[in-house]
Amino acid sequence: MTAEQIVGTLLELEVGPVAHGGHCVARYEGQVVFVRHALPGELVHARVTEQTTKYLRADAVQVLTPSPQRIEPPCPFAGPGRCGGCDFQHANIVEQRRLKATVVSDTLRRIGGIERNIVVESPGDDGLGWRTRMRYAVVDGRPGMYAHRTHDLVQIDKCLIAHPGTPDVLHEQWPEASSVKAVVSSEGKSAVLTDDNSGGRVVEVVRNRRFRVEANGFWQAHPDAPETLVDAVLAGLEPRDGETALDLYSGVGLFAAFLAQAGCAVLAVEGSKDAVKNARRNLHDLPEVTLEAGDVAKVLNNAAGQGLESVDLVVLDPPRTGAGQDVVRRIAALSPRKIAYVACDPAALARDLKTFGGLGYGVSSLRAFDLFGMTHHIECVAVLEPRPELGAGVA
Repeated sequence: MTAEQIVGTLLELEVGPVAHGGHCVARYEGQVVFVRHALPGELVHARVTEQTTKYLRADAVQVLTPSPQRIEPPCPFAGPGRCGGCDFQHANIVEQRRLKATVVSDTLRRIGGIERNIVVESPGDDGLGWRTRMRYAVVDGRPGMYAHRTHDLVQIDKCLIAHPGTPDVLHEQWPEASSVKAVVSSEGKSAVLTDDNSGGRVVEVVRNRRFRVEANGFWQAHPDAPETLVDAVLAGLEPRDGETALDLYSGVGLFAAFLAQAGCAVLAVEGSKDAVKNARRNLHDLPEVTLEAGDVAKVLNNAAGQGLESVDLVVLDPPRTGAGQDVVRRIAALSPRKIAYVACDPAALARDLKTFGGLGYGVSSLRAFDLFGMTHHIECVAVLEPRPELGAGVA
């Protein structure tokens, strides 16, 4: 059967385990099928949406044998061919977190060679009403969400994962825009931006400390995420007065601020000029922090040439692609006593942890947090310590 013939075909599938990316794995005539809108153990009719040389993609359009964990999606726009913003609205919140734990543990084992039982920690919500930064697509002036892996606009009148304080932009026309972003800060102030234009700044508060952030810049979308991650990093690193620390991919200075308050001298490195500009304002009362604008790998190499030979602590919060081998090697060469790695992608985390393992750093703790309810995304904090007995790929 050709690609043109099989796309659109309805298959009866026995659904297997969850996989990273918001789908489960099934097989059809020996070929892997990634199935959305299904749960492990279900028997479904699934319509093929895409074929590659290695696998098929499909949407479960009829559930013949439902999982006990299946629920009716709370959002009327969730489902096959509809809004692609959420992956797991058809699973109860406990099952969502179990699925995410499975993904993290499986990914660590498969890519990193790391055996670790994962329990996903809950921020105490039901997975709805958390997202403080919403980006909507705009087509012909109409805002909405794209269907999964398409540019087909699905018009919606409400997003259930949006924080109730975000501005309502869905009932307006945006004739000159290709996207519109609605933001609300922890102080309750809001901003609306079209496309990637600057739209001013908002102030976020963490542990009673105020952080100025570009409305279009990076900040964790869940209102509890910044404090949750700060708490996890500090608990893992156990900073001591007088120690030296690196904060890599430091953004507007979130981790640097609290490492400095704990008595550390901190070098914070960030590539975004806007973020560094805001960090200078946010950390102006902390002379213990030195800010460096630039590519992390280049700054670390330059620092090595300028005599930076060791540090006590490192925290890194890289982009979704991870830190990469060059940065990991440079960090290990500085011989920190502890490293806290904040990760939003388990595959990138597993790759970098494998590299750290080959350089003598093992995972002493790994915590996972469900800060992205109804989606497949998850945030992890891994703490590493020197273990010279480790070989390559072991942690």
